[in-house]
Amino acid sequence: MIIRPDTEGDDEAIRQITEAAFAGQPYSSQTEARIIDRLRSEDALTLSLVAEEEGEIIGHIAFSPVTIAPFAVGWYGLGPVAVRPDRQGHGTGSALVRRGLDMLRKAGASGCVLAGDPAFYGRFGFRNEPALVYEGCAPQFFMALPLSGALVSGTVTYHPAFGAE
Repeated sequence: MIIRPDTEGDDEAIRQITEAAFAGQPYSSQTEARIIDRLRSEDALTLSLVAEEEGEIIGHIAFSPVTIAPFAVGWYGLGPVAVRPDRQGHGTGSALVRRGLDMLRKAGASGCVLAGDPAFYGRFGFRNEPALVYEGCAPQFFMALPLSGALVSGTVTYHPAFGAE
């Protein structure tokens, strides 16, 4: 398996994998593929990586900038991340997360936030941080990982693509 930045020709495969990965999930609004499309069209997709195996895309991860009020810079949101259903549970998602975080760290990012499963994301160092609030998300599922410097406090806002249906 190789992990690489996505290219223009990967859009449809990313869309299909994302739709399949989130289909029927009770925690999903089924808008994840449209979120990625909107982030891309609004030039807000900071980092977009695919996992490829034997020339076929089997996973995708997206990172986009977030704002933290009152004021913090260099923070990103992780997600959506998706792995083709028949390849889930084989380390693809973990490899995408690790590579993406490494790339953000090397680029000098301050930190990363996400809404997700603490059992999965805790292995990468993400923790629930009461100093950071994401309205509309149960606090136990909102986590942060400082990448350089100290943890900040405030209210997190994702790009508007996340709120659009």
